[in-house]
Amino acid sequence: MTVKVPPLKCQGIKTKLTEWIKDHSTYENNGTWIEPFMGSGVVGFNVAPRRAIFADVNPHIINFYNAIKNGKITAGSAKEFLEREGALLQKQGEDHYYRVRERFNKDFDPFDFLFLNRACFNGVMRFNKKGLYNVPFGHKPERFAKAYITKITNQIKYVSQATSQFDWMFVCSDFRQIISSASQGDFIYCDPPYMGRHTDYYNSWGEPEEQELYSLLKETQAKFILSTWHSNRYRTNPAIERYAYHFTILTREHFYHVGASEENRNPMLEAIVLNYNPLTPIDLQAEKQLALLEKKQKESYVLYSTPA
Repeated sequence: MTVKVPPLKCQGIKTKLTEWIKDHSTYENNGTWIEPFMGSGVVGFNVAPRRAIFADVNPHIINFYNAIKNGKITAGSAKEFLEREGALLQKQGEDHYYRVRERFNKDFDPFDFLFLNRACFNGVMRFNKKGLYNVPFGHKPERFAKAYITKITNQIKYVSQATSQFDWMFVCSDFRQIISSASQGDFIYCDPPYMGRHTDYYNSWGEPEEQELYSLLKETQAKFILSTWHSNRYRTNPAIERYAYHFTILTREHFYHVGASEENRNPMLEAIVLNYNPLTPIDLQAEKQLALLEKKQKESYVLYSTPA
């Protein structure tokens, strides 16, 4: 499977896990594909559902994709913009980057958002307490080479074609409202912020939100996949235990290289939580069965670890 990469980069993007997640999805294009935490949208873009709701609390992500949907941003207009701004970046370096950042924080133009997203440090998407974009320059003034611009415009072209072919909605909304709107026959894919990681003005996440999400998923009539993390070399996700009592959990080792923190550059055991039995056969002899939560009151819980 060749994964279609979105035009926006986000922390924790699931590009390398998309095929694995998609293989375990039971979505059959009957109901609505729902993403309460759109982020990059990479999983839904590769599922390519006929009907979808992509939601996020970050209005700049939603404005960007609506600009593609309504034709404000096209492959052609993005190419022209990035060539012009890229030439200025190459000539003026970080001075131009910070001018664009200041301009974006006044006008919130989706073209500027794309430029910053691709020229910033390490692909980080972060906003301060005032809701202003505050990521520093990525120190690559030659960033927008011809091949790189072509790659981005091809990504925009795919989204543009998909939004004209399918019934996709991009909405700025809280996860509670979006999940509550799901019904039987719909499919929810959740990729919330990981607690204690990648937090900013729009995606801060703590125990209260984790508990609310759990309660909503426990009650929904829709099928769902929840992306989360199981453990890294330092600690285990404290939220994983509550899901183990009611749902199936599959794990897979993955390596993230996000942010400046050394802690965020280590291998992580990723997990997906399903409220149904997995469709893809699992070879128990070829895989490591993790002995997690071995409690007597837990009768049928099994956690599988699939190889990378």
